[in-house]
Amino acid sequence: MKTVSLIGSTGSIGTQAIDVVEAAEDRYRVVAIAAQRSADRLAAQAQRLHPDLVVVGEPSLAASLAPRLPAGTELMTGPDGLVAAARAADVVLNAIVGFAGLSVTLATLESGRRLALANKESLIAGAPVVQRARTTPGAEIVPVDSEHCAIHQCLAAVHGDPDQSVARLLVTASGGPFRGWSREDLATVSVAEALSHPTWRMGPKITIDSSTLMNKGLEVIEAHELFGVSYDRIDVVVHPPSVVHSMVELVDGTTIAQLSQPDMRLPIGYALGWPDRLPHAFGAIDWSSPFSLHFEHPDRALFPCLDLAYEAGRAGGPAPAWLNAANEVAVGAFLDGALPWLGIAEVVAGVLEQCDGAPLRSVDDVLEADRQARQLASADLRRKLAAV
Repeated sequence: MKTVSLIGSTGSIGTQAIDVVEAAEDRYRVVAIAAQRSADRLAAQAQRLHPDLVVVGEPSLAASLAPRLPAGTELMTGPDGLVAAARAADVVLNAIVGFAGLSVTLATLESGRRLALANKESLIAGAPVVQRARTTPGAEIVPVDSEHCAIHQCLAAVHGDPDQSVARLLVTASGGPFRGWSREDLATVSVAEALSHPTWRMGPKITIDSSTLMNKGLEVIEAHELFGVSYDRIDVVVHPPSVVHSMVELVDGTTIAQLSQPDMRLPIGYALGWPDRLPHAFGAIDWSSPFSLHFEHPDRALFPCLDLAYEAGRAGGPAPAWLNAANEVAVGAFLDGALPWLGIAEVVAGVLEQCDGAPLRSVDDVLEADRQARQLASADLRRKLAAV
């Protein structure tokens, strides 16, 4: 029986992971769960799962949470608690939103464990230090993002040296809620409209990223870091039905694709069970019913965040960290009603222009790059608000 830590257990990925664990019956035991602030949900999950450890990121919530935990369950708070949860199990699901997941990613890999990665930002922003941590004996990353899980599965089917066999990776995108809109329409986008994703049910931040195609840009950087493929051999194609989750094109013209209905429980189960598969058909396709395999190019002019991500990825060094930090600040401002949707890309582009190119040799360097970019993005937002 494998032990599992669910970090970010109260979010969309975390709750679906619990469905997977329970469907698998005696294959897994959840030994740790963690969330930043959702004390009520954590208490309910603890009563359901009886983990050894519960972590709440916000220390002020500990007093109200402690009496609601099962007997024998330890309660920890803050970053130290997250690190402890990351070292508590055979498989660690990192489903924390945003850059805050870096400590979990590093603690998991440095302790030689499997990281089921649903937090792309930590890999992207902290790429140099994360790559070093991946060299720890026993450490491995199995991606939970549906696109990278698909590529992982396709590459597993490639015989011989992938460097010689793979022509390119094709990362698919649904196109988000604004596919086909004009720039005039996009100028008045509301938060509610941006949160209405046509295919996936996700948290607010990733849903907004999907609407700008920044999420797809981040996935391009993630694919480069995970699989070591150059940016010139990673393309994005829009596939609105979201049945093909990504593809690998080989040098002889063959394309290998992974298909399923949109259901995040499939990649979660894959990441937990690899190299075995769970006998539960999450996302199985009804092949007796017709469906479309329509593909198209993304509109890079209307969705400039995609090219901003390619630019940051190719620049390397601190640029991906700056991209990610500026985007988190801009998305937060949009969700708060302080920035128009079109302003997200403007803020990110303005910050990237100021990236200093300093190398990232340590965690402190990553944290400093993140701090600088957030400071610049916040200053840009203040100027924009003052000008209104």
